Amino acid sequence: MRLQFAVFIGQITGIISKLLHLGSGSTWTGEIALRIEPDIIKILSKKLDKIILIAGTNGKTTTSKMIRTLLSDYPLVYNEEGANLVNGIASALVTNYAVLKEKNVIGVFEIDEATLPLILKELIPDVIVLLNLFRDQLDRYGEVRTLASKWKKSVNQLSNKTTLVLNADDAQIVFIGKEFAGKKVYFGCAESLDGKSTEQQSIDRWGDSLFCPDCGNQLFFQAISFSHLGDWRCSNCEFIRPPLDHVINHIHVSIEGVHNKYNATAALLAVSAIGIKPEEEQLHTFTPAFGRMEEIIVATGEEKKRVLILLSKNPTGFNQNIKLLTEKNGVGSILLVLNNRIPDGRDVSWIWDVDFGPVVDHSSII
Repeated sequence: MRLQFAVFIGQITGIISKLLHLGSGSTWTGEIALRIEPDIIKILSKKLDKIILIAGTNGKTTTSKMIRTLLSDYPLVYNEEGANLVNGIASALVTNYAVLKEKNVIGVFEIDEATLPLILKELIPDVIVLLNLFRDQLDRYGEVRTLASKWKKSVNQLSNKTTLVLNADDAQIVFIGKEFAGKKVYFGCAESLDGKSTEQQSIDRWGDSLFCPDCGNQLFFQAISFSHLGDWRCSNCEFIRPPLDHVINHIHVSIEGVHNKYNATAALLAVSAIGIKPEEEQLHTFTPAFGRMEEIIVATGEEKKRVLILLSKNPTGFNQNIKLLTEKNGVGSILLVLNNRIPDGRDVSWIWDVDFGPVVDHSSII
């Protein structure tokens, strides 16, 4: 009875929130439901046939949408608005309560970095995709090693039911899954994508994880895709990048950027891990989520202008977007907007770690 009441009140809250334009209902629905039934995620998640979680600093929203695109023929429950905290996951389950009554329902949830250990106490995922770890919102998450340590502890408590899909090019991600007893699938880049020499690769100053998470000595890079992602090995111990089960180099996806090759490969492997053969062709016409390389056409009189929206929340993401813009033909004015709203972090000092050099000579920067 309490579960039904929690679902009903949660759904009513979401409807009122939308009617009064107080939000999309993607958080308050779950917040109210959780206050009535604290175990609502644990209870409702058991109605899902398969559960895929996606975590990482960059690429969660895009990868989640790619997975949903590949699973478009199946009934899905997901946090479409990107509400990736505990109340957001609860909202997705409560809002889609009717869907949970169908057969073979798949849950696809992107999870906030700090929330992953909390969610793993509430449900048992079939697949966890760990994309990457970069410095981000230090006031919330702390340094990369702090977050990696929390993830590692939570992952090691999982049963063999779960498959880990791991970015082998990130030493911290590999370290998180190092002692996990279940199945692990590794993806990464087969060769350097930026043409750097070996000498440059060993001291990439834009990387966030340049030291071995096992022994603390410096990592050496044979090849780099961007930041600290690449073919690495420890200069002291035996900790090295594991053999790749799938390489990102030759995958084709409709949106540009090497980071989206990582996202697409992770999506394909996640779907494969739940026993469904993905059709890569579905990603050839993939449309990004809001702000993630989203294109809009703005009409000014008889003239139409193409606007490309690129969202960045940390130095690594911003550097990748700058690289994409400066290498792209036909880019006109560049408008830079910085926000310090609570969801993205009040501390914006990270902006000083962005390499703005490539856009300094651009024709028009606002």
